[in-house]
Amino acid sequence: MHKTLRVTALSALMLLSGAAFAQARISPQSIIVNPVETELQVNVWTDKDPSGNGRPVYRPGERIRLHASVNRDAYVYLFSLNSAGQVDLILPNRYDDGDNFLRANTRRAFPGEGDPYTFDVAAPYGVSKVLALASLEPLDIDDIARFENGQTGFAEVTVKTQTGLAQALSIVVNPIPQESWVTDVAEYQVAAPAPAPAPNIAYVNSVPLLRLYPNALPVSQTKRGLNTTTQFETSASLRGVFNYYNSTLGRLGYRRTVRTERPNQISARYVRGNQELRVELQDLPGKRYEISFNRNR
Repeated sequence: MHKTLRVTALSALMLLSGAAFAQARISPQSIIVNPVETELQVNVWTDKDPSGNGRPVYRPGERIRLHASVNRDAYVYLFSLNSAGQVDLILPNRYDDGDNFLRANTRRAFPGEGDPYTFDVAAPYGVSKVLALASLEPLDIDDIARFENGQTGFAEVTVKTQTGLAQALSIVVNPIPQESWVTDVAEYQVAAPAPAPAPNIAYVNSVPLLRLYPNALPVSQTKRGLNTTTQFETSASLRGVFNYYNSTLGRLGYRRTVRTERPNQISARYVRGNQELRVELQDLPGKRYEISFNRNR
């Protein structure tokens, strides 16, 4: 199974001393924090940032692995939250390793080796969060997520948005002793795919010393013998592009003998000694041009 991980990122844990049953504090960054300092500690991190304090970058299609550990035997609940507010429950789940009881000073990876699922990063772009909540006793999260009868895999989550998750969890932890639960967060950035590098096209291969149109973004170039076809992007006009090549060819010793202009296309013929050069410039959609140079020798 390939589960699309559309969220992820947990903020730094903030702990403040307080009364034994102080109310859980909702935080825009950490989602929910225990205002009481506890002996119980939980840590969550991603495979690209073992410290759990950074914001590593993932791109759509990459696989991500989450890790968690506790310093005391505890029940750990992992939630993911993406930049659009979608909430997923990662742990507990109904796979073989889906038990959310973690032993003290051990580390668990999700997915673990051999697990029948993966977490595949997907849009929306932005900061995603993973929230780890550890408790010394099991928590009743049926109002947040539940498994239907006979359901396998991951639970259906009923809450939406970070605020909704924080409010729901504050109700869940309210009945238990304040010192018996704690949270941690880890963040990562879902970034758009890196753009393909522009091809290194500076010259028109079939005409020595003839450069590409100034400041144009090269797209592609194909060459067959003495013929070269180049595509590039520029905001210049069709005539502006043609005039550049026309004047440049003149400086290179070519004399124009024919010019034909149609909508979205200009063609011309040039001669230099016994060499003949045919040029065809086409205006393509999206501020893109294609220019062909065909030499007879």
